[in-house]
Amino acid sequence: MEEQQHPCLEELNAAQRAAVVHGLDDCDRSERAFGATSQAVTLPGPLLVVAGAGTGKTKTLAHRVAYTILRDADPRRILLLTFTRRAAREMTTRARRICATYTSRDRSGTSLRGRVDEPSTVDDGSSRPSIELAIPWSGTFHSIANRLLRLHGATIGLDPSFTVLDRADAEDLLNLVRDELGLAQRSTRFPKKAACLAIYSHAVNAQCALAATLAAAFPWCAAWSDELRALFQAYVDAKQARNVLDYDDLLLYWHHLMAEPTAAAAVRRRFDHVLVDEYQDTNALQATILHALKPDGTGLTVVGDDAQAIFSFRAATVGNMREFPQRFTTPAAVVTLEENYRSSQPILDACNAVIGLASDGFAKRLFSSRRSRQKPVLATTEDEAAQAEYVAERVLEHREAGIALRRQAVLFRAAHHSDQLEVELARRNVPFVKFGGLKFLEAAHVKDLICVLRWAENPRDSLAAFRVLQLLPGMGPAGARAAMTHLDAHHGDLRTLRRFTPPTSAADDWSPLCALVVALHDGRMALQEQVAAVRRWYQPHLERIYDAARVRAGDLEQLEQLAAAHPSRERFLTELTLDPPSASGDLAGAPHLDEDYLILSTIHSAKGQEWDVVYVLNVVDGCIPSDMASGGAAEIEEERRLLYVAMSRARDHLCLVQPLRFYAREQHRHGARHVYAPRTRFLPDAILDVFERRAHAGGEPCNDTPTPPEAPRIDAAARVRAMWK
Repeated sequence: MEEQQHPCLEELNAAQRAAVVHGLDDCDRSERAFGATSQAVTLPGPLLVVAGAGTGKTKTLAHRVAYTILRDADPRRILLLTFTRRAAREMTTRARRICATYTSRDRSGTSLRGRVDEPSTVDDGSSRPSIELAIPWSGTFHSIANRLLRLHGATIGLDPSFTVLDRADAEDLLNLVRDELGLAQRSTRFPKKAACLAIYSHAVNAQCALAATLAAAFPWCAAWSDELRALFQAYVDAKQARNVLDYDDLLLYWHHLMAEPTAAAAVRRRFDHVLVDEYQDTNALQATILHALKPDGTGLTVVGDDAQAIFSFRAATVGNMREFPQRFTTPAAVVTLEENYRSSQPILDACNAVIGLASDGFAKRLFSSRRSRQKPVLATTEDEAAQAEYVAERVLEHREAGIALRRQAVLFRAAHHSDQLEVELARRNVPFVKFGGLKFLEAAHVKDLICVLRWAENPRDSLAAFRVLQLLPGMGPAGARAAMTHLDAHHGDLRTLRRFTPPTSAADDWSPLCALVVALHDGRMALQEQVAAVRRWYQPHLERIYDAARVRAGDLEQLEQLAAAHPSRERFLTELTLDPPSASGDLAGAPHLDEDYLILSTIHSAKGQEWDVVYVLNVVDGCIPSDMASGGAAEIEEERRLLYVAMSRARDHLCLVQPLRFYAREQHRHGARHVYAPRTRFLPDAILDVFERRAHAGGEPCNDTPTPPEAPRIDAAARVRAMWK
């Protein structure tokens, strides 16, 4: 029967179906066999799927992956690139479910299940059924880069035993170099470690010169160009001496790998099909890597929405997506998804109106079968306090109408915009959760345990060693440096640590530490046993160093359980660094007894989420767009997209709130200095008909009715004149 009638396509709309089957039905399958090399496969041309908000992007991409496999493609030769591990896992799970449902027979009647279920050997050497692996080459850009560099890095002079620094460790190493160069002792303000790393990261990912990075994103640091260049050169030397890579290095070294012809050819031979999610969020370095993977675009599919490109501060560029169709000799096909399955039509009308005023981008108009008479609300309030009062009242009103608090969200441009609302919610006893906080790997006790494993994995990782050594009582920075100097003199041989004489106060704990790291480095224990051994050694130090040791120990138990799912210590450390859990015992407090809570979130953190009711705070110029992001047309357009992202999170109710007055913060608590803020320029008069207008005065009612006139008791005017006689 016709391919368009394949049962797996029946649940898709016409545009989704066109995106799924594009080019695959035209491929020559006569020479294709499971596990065939790419030379034996005719691949589809490049494809760009422009997927509007709520149009089923994940569903479409998962179906294209599954349909590719159902057309006899080898799942081991599919590369799926995402921006989060969770997204990769969700799409591969969906694709596997589709394949499991529809692999009983292909159109010729030949059974496919035997092929899908047959054993396959993957990179770690294990032999497992490919149906269990789903798509073995599925993950984030950074995790895929890590795997490829372990396999091919030696061809570009990279030691495959490198370890990966998380962001905090990268900042610490950069700060160490910063101090060694004397930059911390300058008489004028020199950028601190976080700012320095942000500058380095932007320059690497945007693939632009340091001077251009400073001018575009860090103008206040422009005077330090020469010093920053020297700092970054020393930082690179420090990383290479320790055989460590940071996040940005993973992409940078992958880029250089693809620039070496032999290595690039070896990587290309691994993959027939490359599919990329959220392509609008890629940076220049990622786009260059993809072009090197698929120079002619064959087998390459990218999915994204240029109207949701809001991460330029991470060096992402919307130009990658807008220029994609013309990037190849044969222009890419473009399929646009416009049918929205999330929001009611009045909300989509407002979203379309806002983004329709953008100066450029792929044209699309979202539509929905979900009809409603309720327009989005544009509410004006007297000031920020009245805004907080208004939102709290509406939240409780919707709760009484049957919409749970957790199905409602308050979104804002910057984290401090919710300060007054948080006070108002607490006053009204409304529980809430604000997105953000300490991440798992930032918890001190978790980092301690991870550093023991990192040191055993890479004895040259002096950052990890320095932290571990100072866990011993009486072992300060000087003692730790002496131990590392001893280790360096013996070429990183951990067995020679026994010959080092530690401070007297650390003597009793020295032998157990030496025995532990040597046993771990030998690698004779299973990974879960290694974590258990570190936990046993660490427990007395945990109890000595930290409060609430029992609570923190729960995180370490979680690490031991996580280790069981990883084939090697290297894979465990890398994946934990690149995609860590979000909770930690450092945040532990009294358990919440509320079964429900309101969501507070920045707009950037809300991307990809949806709620029944969404409130957007401070829709005024100076907040949206931010006065810190109004330096040029490109920044203004990104701020417009930011408002669009916020609005398109709503399913049934949307409320934009405009405070008229903002009080100056640097004044007495009851000071009256204030400014008036105009409505955001993204909501001009021409589109206000898509909103319902409301006004909220706030505060206690007052009686300003003038009293009836009465006869004057004194002549004040005469007294004033008399002052100057």
